[in-house]
Amino acid sequence: MFTPSQHEVRRFFCEAHRKQRAGEVLSPIEAMASDWVLEHPEYYADLADADAAVVASYSVEEGRTNPFLHLSMHLSITEQVSVDQPRGIKQAFELLTARRGSAHEAQHEMMECLGEMVWASQRSGLPPDGEAYIDCVRRRATR
Repeated sequence: MFTPSQHEVRRFFCEAHRKQRAGEVLSPIEAMASDWVLEHPEYYADLADADAAVVASYSVEEGRTNPFLHLSMHLSITEQVSVDQPRGIKQAFELLTARRGSAHEAQHEMMECLGEMVWASQRSGLPPDGEAYIDCVRRRATR
């Protein structure tokens, strides 16, 4: 399993954004990341300086969303849906997208479910519960 450091993730998104803006060739994963960056122009300033991004702090007290966490979650969900892992997440995503009328809005709701799953796993010391995650997405798709 690939487990990049926080700095590597931040540099990856900054570099993908830089390459996209410069019209350079992007790898498939950079292209996917760039697509999500384009959906979030509010993060452009955070992505403009990789050295500053590496040392930036996004604390809850500041009231700012961590752009790198947010973009990483988009990328993670995109990958999950593309390979239907955990099994059933693709259908749950499609239901939520149809309900919300937007894949982007559906992903934002899925982030809440993904965050809950990760938090519960960290708190309990147990592996992430993919079924609970999918159930959360399905519940959102039916309300």
